[in-house]
Amino acid sequence: MRIPAQIRRLYGSNAHEMLDAASVADLVAQLDARYPGMGERLMEPSGQLRRWVNVFVQGDDVRSLQGVDTPLQRGDEVWIVPSVAGG
Repeated sequence: MRIPAQIRRLYGSNAHEMLDAASVADLVAQLDARYPGMGERLMEPSGQLRRWVNVFVQGDDVRSLQGVDTPLQRGDEVWIVPSVAGG
């Protein structure tokens, strides 16, 4: 899993984290267990990704797959990419 600098600075995480998760939701739960509070930054209380958070599995946006229920396989590359605004 690749974690962007903005989030790494807040939690002291590594740029790359190796996790064994069954789904994107499970992955976020494991990140939150390792770095308390990270889950709240990434997920709404409803359990969906926050609007400004994009997660890609093997280059595909999970919103076009099964959302946070997207299954993960060993070796999948997962990226968290925050939305960028500006003009």
